[in-house]
Amino acid sequence: MENKSHALMTGFFTLALLTAAVLFGIWFNRDRIERNPYLLATTLSIPGLNPQAAVRYRGLEVGKVDDIDFDPNNAGQIIVHLSVDPETPITRTTYATLGYQGVTGIAYIQLDDESVGSPRLGTSKANPSRIPLQPGLFDQLEKRGKAILSQSEAAAAKLNTLLSPENQKTILAAFADVSATAKSYRELSQQLAPTVDKLPALADQAHSTLASVNRLATDVNKLTTSLQGPDGAITRITGTVDRVGNSLDAVTTGIELEALPGITGLTDETRSSMRAVRRTMNTLNDRPQSILFGAPGTPPGPGEDGFVAPKK
Repeated sequence: MENKSHALMTGFFTLALLTAAVLFGIWFNRDRIERNPYLLATTLSIPGLNPQAAVRYRGLEVGKVDDIDFDPNNAGQIIVHLSVDPETPITRTTYATLGYQGVTGIAYIQLDDESVGSPRLGTSKANPSRIPLQPGLFDQLEKRGKAILSQSEAAAAKLNTLLSPENQKTILAAFADVSATAKSYRELSQQLAPTVDKLPALADQAHSTLASVNRLATDVNKLTTSLQGPDGAITRITGTVDRVGNSLDAVTTGIELEALPGITGLTDETRSSMRAVRRTMNTLNDRPQSILFGAPGTPPGPGEDGFVAPKK
């Protein structure tokens, strides 16, 4: 009986000792740091984020996630409760993103700031302040992946349209045309081969022709210099022409001084003779009989014999 009582007391003492050890461990390991509460309100998905997940500010661990629940006031919105070290510089421009640890898929909250020197963001247990949650790397990859998939689908549709049977026939016909053109160019090069072989001789002939032209130009320059010199042919021809012009001017002046008076008198006599001939022709036209009977006499005037006054 006494052994059983000793065993019972030993069992109670052991249980009490274990309970005290557990309570002491819990008390010793409890977090004695007072933290400031913050909230994250988001409509984004937060896969892998669980309570007790770490909260880091630019890589430094500054708190943990206390709880995750739904916002009772906004359907579809998630509220994440955070406890952050009071020394953490949470400002009005601080924002949060969702990070992942390696390949385990365990998520944590990454805090960062858009600028330096912004005013601190106040908070309290009664009214915790909210920190905006921006899309993380995987969210951006998902969003851009959807856009890339949409573009890939559009490109595949355009490629299918490009590779339609009608376009395939057109492309094959274009390739056939290119092949025929290449063949024509090959034949053309073969046809031009003799001409290309003659090009060196033609270049030599052109060089000789250019040398002849240069010599001809040199001779022409020499001839021009000799003709335009002080005793050249052009100067002599110009002097001869000047002398002939002076002689012609002298002859013209002499003719004007000697012949013009005679020519002027002859012209006056010719003019008088023409007036007489004109009067004779007028008389013959008026009295043709004057050829036989002569010109009529002059009628007597007043006071002469035979004058008859005209009747009124």
